[in-house]
Amino acid sequence: MELAYYSDYAVRLVNTEEPARHKDSLTSVDAIRELFGENQQAARRATDSDVTRFRSVRARLRAVFEAADGGDETLAVDLLNSLLLEFPVSPQISGHDYRDDDGRPLWHMHLADHPSNVTAGYAAIAAMGLAFHLTEHGVDRLGLCEATPCRNAYLDTSTNRSRRYCSDRCATRANVAAYRARKRLESERSASTGRTAEKVQETSAASES
Repeated sequence: MELAYYSDYAVRLVNTEEPARHKDSLTSVDAIRELFGENQQAARRATDSDVTRFRSVRARLRAVFEAADGGDETLAVDLLNSLLLEFPVSPQISGHDYRDDDGRPLWHMHLADHPSNVTAGYAAIAAMGLAFHLTEHGVDRLGLCEATPCRNAYLDTSTNRSRRYCSDRCATRANVAAYRARKRLESERSASTGRTAEKVQETSAASES
């Protein structure tokens, strides 16, 4: 498993909150456990006290995406480095669940869970995964959805660095909104041109009389 895979942990956590819509789905232990996906062994350690800790880590991860999205590369790296220092990982070589044609393990790097609590474990994995993604693909590959008022985090994996939205749904909504805005502007310009023409005609008629 590639270490960059763990960057999705960061995206999942950041997107549990939609500040512009005043929505927050990170309100219970069950919500925390859902973030772990298939890694339910670690998720089982979650307690009520982790909800507040997870929200704190979420705010710091969102700050990384905001800095990257705003073009402040140095700030994004500094914020991420502070998370890496506070939540160190324990890398291990693993071969579970993956076998080659001869039945031998396919060895790969695995980020072991931090032993202190479930928040520290998740934060360590999310920060390290995001760090690998950043160094592999660049800071500009971390973005926030441009579809108002979404602002969900995303990782741009497109070949031409063209991604601007967190999902196809947001892209469609933004395109429709842009189309309607263009049509409205065209209509306003047409109406303005018509009014100008009428005034010219009225002025011309008045001068002839």
